[in-house]
Amino acid sequence: MARLSEDEILGRLVRVPLWKRSGDVITRTVEAPSFLAGIAIVDGAAREAEDANHHPDIDIRWRNVTFTLTTHDEGSALSAKDFDLAERIDRVAREYSA
Repeated sequence: MARLSEDEILGRLVRVPLWKRSGDVITRTVEAPSFLAGIAIVDGAAREAEDANHHPDIDIRWRNVTFTLTTHDEGSALSAKDFDLAERIDRVAREYSA
């Protein structure tokens, strides 16, 4: 998977407005309605990640779950894989009203 150009990154960020870019990573913190809902979101995101063979860094703090994406295979750059998985994580979060 090739790294995205700056214009491609900006175009993809529009499709995932809850994600924030910091250099070559995108991050989103999901606030779940409960701790168990947060864990369920992590489980759903993990299944999506496994299916996509692209795995986020995940930090769990009570009801707040932070996902961080970058493509290590591309030297820790942003690729389409990151944005595709971000969209999938967004769908999982919506299922749990987060």
